[in-house]
Amino acid sequence: MTVHVPPPDATLDPDPLLSVAGISRFYGERIGCADVSFELWPGEVLGIVGESGSGKSTLLRCLAGIDKPDAGEVLFRGSGEPLDIYSVSEQERRRLMRTAWGIVHQNPRDGLRMDVSAGGNVGERLMDRGDRHYGKIRDTALDWLTRVEIAENRIDDRPRQFSGGMQQRLQIARVLVSEPKLVFMDEPTGGLDVSVQARLLDLLRVLVRDLGLAAIIVTHDLAVARLLTDRLMVMKDGHVVEQGLTDQVLDDPHHAYTQLLTSAVLSV
Repeated sequence: MTVHVPPPDATLDPDPLLSVAGISRFYGERIGCADVSFELWPGEVLGIVGESGSGKSTLLRCLAGIDKPDAGEVLFRGSGEPLDIYSVSEQERRRLMRTAWGIVHQNPRDGLRMDVSAGGNVGERLMDRGDRHYGKIRDTALDWLTRVEIAENRIDDRPRQFSGGMQQRLQIARVLVSEPKLVFMDEPTGGLDVSVQARLLDLLRVLVRDLGLAAIIVTHDLAVARLLTDRLMVMKDGHVVEQGLTDQVLDDPHHAYTQLLTSAVLSV
């Protein structure tokens, strides 16, 4: 099922940034995700919610080019003609993952090089896009560390010297410094203390707004979805059971499963 819900300024960008058609992924007889279709426009933030095992992380891995689906296609319009991310070479797909889009992992250790300094982690993304002037790379890295609330004097520290919250902020800086057109986030506040989550959510909200990012955020936390996303897809057993504008889905859910999710939050 595809629901066409363009953002208010869609007339400025008549073509979606990402077109997803019939994505399915199976693990033997078990469904990872099945027949998922949607479109994402520049500057739009889509949330994918559901309980553990609902298929949302499987779908994200397929969308991000990490796993190849068993069926379906993902077309990315970074510039010019749409690109089928599964038809390009592995080398080209990896280049796109380092430049045109980025991934913020739930565990920041999956997105950082723990043996490289904080500044080096950020600088590597700049080098991936072709930057070569060391001084400018370091200055840009320093600017981004400041933007994600990491002190300037920590630029030469290794990520292992940082707290979990600081590692996540460093991973965000590493991903966003290259100005990607699309960012995938897998439970970006998962596993963090409540107070750390709140600060990180505030930071993400500001960065998404100020940079005009297109993003796809997987989360089981409906409060995170309400704060960060424009549109929401609800998944159960690998299928999308409901989708629409975030406030509409959360305030007036139609599917019984969505009603169960929202009522569980309200009853806490």
